[in-house]
Amino acid sequence: MANDQLVAQDKVVLIHYTLKNGDGEVLDSSLDTDPMPYLHGAGNIVPGLERQLEGKSVGDKFIAEVPPEEGYGLAEGPGPQALPRNTFPPNVDIEEGMAFMAQGPSGQPIPLWVTAIDDEQVYVDTNHPLAGETLFFDVEIVRIREANSDELNHGHPHGLDGTEGHHH
Repeated sequence: MANDQLVAQDKVVLIHYTLKNGDGEVLDSSLDTDPMPYLHGAGNIVPGLERQLEGKSVGDKFIAEVPPEEGYGLAEGPGPQALPRNTFPPNVDIEEGMAFMAQGPSGQPIPLWVTAIDDEQVYVDTNHPLAGETLFFDVEIVRIREANSDELNHGHPHGLDGTEGHHH
């Protein structure tokens, strides 16, 4: 088999996956849509899944068990914090589960996830909703192709075939 059919650095890999938590609950799946493309080695997916895909070939099916340290990290910090609802722009529709970037004390960007909302407060957490979870990815490798120069420069795939445009 030609070496270009193996998952390796700078290849665009298209996978179908079903993500489950430790209780077997399905959290996400690509099975009802197109396969998900990612640029191998560019950090587009959680490190533990990327590591377990390395060296695999088209048609391979496997279950990747990804511990929190190689997934979305351990749950750290103070947990959900309440912010007054009026600190958010009034025209922004805030929903539970949405993520946004806030500015930290020294100007650094901090990702926040909305965990709950009421009339007065929006509760946010710096932990990803799946932090602390062991993840189980049921994966099938559908296609492997060379990344084009734009994809390599941008650090992510431009669609299934590398031609989908977007703006940076």
